[in-house]
Amino acid sequence: MAAFFVIFSISVVFSICAVSLVLRISHHKEWYDNIDDRKIHSGDIPRLGGIGFGTAFFIIAAVISVIYGLRGVDVTRFIPCGIAMAFILVTGAYDDFRPVSPRYKLIFQLTSAVLILITRFDFDRLLYTGGGIITDLGYFRIPITILWVVGITNAFNLIDGVDGLAGGISVIIAFFLGLIFFSYSGYSKSVFLCLCLIGVISGFLVFNAPFPRAKIFMGDCGSQFLGFTLALLPLMKETDRPTSLPLFYAAALFLIPILDTTAAVWRRIRDGKNIYDPDKFHLHHKLINMGFDAKKTDALVFSVQIIIGIFTFIAIRKEEEGYISLVFLGAAYLFALAFFVIIHFVNRAVMKNKHYAV
Repeated sequence: MAAFFVIFSISVVFSICAVSLVLRISHHKEWYDNIDDRKIHSGDIPRLGGIGFGTAFFIIAAVISVIYGLRGVDVTRFIPCGIAMAFILVTGAYDDFRPVSPRYKLIFQLTSAVLILITRFDFDRLLYTGGGIITDLGYFRIPITILWVVGITNAFNLIDGVDGLAGGISVIIAFFLGLIFFSYSGYSKSVFLCLCLIGVISGFLVFNAPFPRAKIFMGDCGSQFLGFTLALLPLMKETDRPTSLPLFYAAALFLIPILDTTAAVWRRIRDGKNIYDPDKFHLHHKLINMGFDAKKTDALVFSVQIIIGIFTFIAIRKEEEGYISLVFLGAAYLFALAFFVIIHFVNRAVMKNKHYAV
């Protein structure tokens, strides 16, 4: 437990220092977030927080890798992962300065996803139960893994719309992933990486939480880095955990960003728009339209994410009990779907009332 405390504390401190430095430089250089119709903030607020906590993560993760390397653990397979994460962070930072077209963003993300495949970190099954063609992915593991990495990366980019929201969801997901890995392997590298990620995001949230409002945003560099790194964690395989999490179990932890992104894509296809066209109908937009402020939005979404995480963790721990595991997994999916459906119809009713009031 002492190692947990040390890594978490160092991660928080490094992140606070790094983000604070980025904040000062951004104000000096006037590197502020652009304000447009879909943004819900006002004022000059820097948007490069991802550079700060991303850099802190790389430094601490490198130290963890060196320590494990000295203990005889083969960490060379993690090198392509580090390169891919760095590439996402750098290209995201470039996008924050000079907006990149969606086509080039996709190319950058696909390139990074392919680097992950070099390490053989991929999904190999859908569920714990069954076998053969029922759950094993076979040759589909490659396209599904690429779709997963690119999809989750973009999902976190889209859900980053309220102070503290993307960071808070990331902390909760990383916590449950770390808890799952610890239940499997004890003090493994995956657990420490999750703890490191929780620490650096917590340090960033010191400046990004809505108390009373954010002093800095994570920017595209931060949201894409978080999405990419979190998407990578369920794929990681170690000697004491030779397989990745099954796809449906891993996806359960990410249901909020997945459902929000899926709804956005469907909405734009339905309306005959480009799927990359921004709008103001994401989950956080609906909650704000319903009268929630940033604090209440965060509190509600975080509560839902925690409940989903609990259901998913129980489902994974019951993996040997077959159908019981599937019951809890189904509960996670149904709870998330019910949440989105309720918000959708309540928001529709609120919009109708506002229309009639006018």
